[in-house]
Amino acid sequence: MTQPWTPDILGEGFEQQTLKLDGGATATLVRYLGVAPEWLAVSGEIPDDAGIDADVLYVHGWSDYFFQKHVAEFWHRAGARFYALDLHNYGRSLSPGMVPGFVTNLADYDADIEAALSAMGRSGVSGVDRPLILLGHSTGGLTLSLWAARHPGIASAVILNSPWLEFQATELGRRAIAPLVGLHARLHPLTPLPPVDPGIYTRAVSATLDGEWDYNLEWRPDRGFPITPAFLDAVFRGQATVAAGLGIEVPVLVLLSDKSYLQPKWSADALTADVALNVDAVAHRALSLADTVTVSRLPNAFHDIFLSPEPVRRQAFERIGRWLPMALQASNAEAWEARTAGL
Repeated sequence: MTQPWTPDILGEGFEQQTLKLDGGATATLVRYLGVAPEWLAVSGEIPDDAGIDADVLYVHGWSDYFFQKHVAEFWHRAGARFYALDLHNYGRSLSPGMVPGFVTNLADYDADIEAALSAMGRSGVSGVDRPLILLGHSTGGLTLSLWAARHPGIASAVILNSPWLEFQATELGRRAIAPLVGLHARLHPLTPLPPVDPGIYTRAVSATLDGEWDYNLEWRPDRGFPITPAFLDAVFRGQATVAAGLGIEVPVLVLLSDKSYLQPKWSADALTADVALNVDAVAHRALSLADTVTVSRLPNAFHDIFLSPEPVRRQAFERIGRWLPMALQASNAEAWEARTAGL
């Protein structure tokens, strides 16, 4: 039974729908129906004659949920219908007694994504639905990349915001420790691993410290959720799949900071860098996603590009605005060629 849309915690213009999944789990879909503020109207991200008649589905990263209202407003101004998905065991979908973020295989999120697409009113028939733009951050970017590769012909473009495509210690480090992590995942899947987040990223983005953003600290805690062997094993296996080559059939845009800051102590350098990823390793691994990949490096960007200072995130929106019309045109041309190949 389809659940009703109800007002969302983000306020005017935002609604949410509970998505019931097998086994009693739920995911939550958020949509934006409101009016964007004037600062987007004058920044020129999407040309006036290039409105994007598309559906956008956003998926958050690890220890996170959707609260970036300005991202929804940008897509609304561009002419798109914006939706964001809080995956099961995250954010709005997190209930007492659940292990936050727990998953044993990133493909387990297929059910969340498919339920979201259904709630968005998409038929799944190529050439009938509006173009679908997948927008993923960090682990969400890895999840959507894998999903797009397994489900060709559904998405028209993929935009990845600092996707966690490779381990911070590079591929050799991942391959060295992956067997041990896999063993722990089988024997002790829920035993928390030693904490690795010293709270530097929270200090950079939270309005309670040096940042500008307010959010729910239970859904996005200061030092993140405890990382379990099951989750890390799922990520490592996903990263290994990317390394082998995904073959996504539509254009991919990867947004990254121009540098990393991966030190365990605070420095002002954390305010001009990605403090979660080895961005050089991710930039290299991004080339394994598809035949057509654009890697765009933004000076002084944060891990979540859209939580960066306003000049940086404005530049990110502008780059999307320049890239997307051409990407959708290329995707439509390829789809047409595929449909008419045997005629």
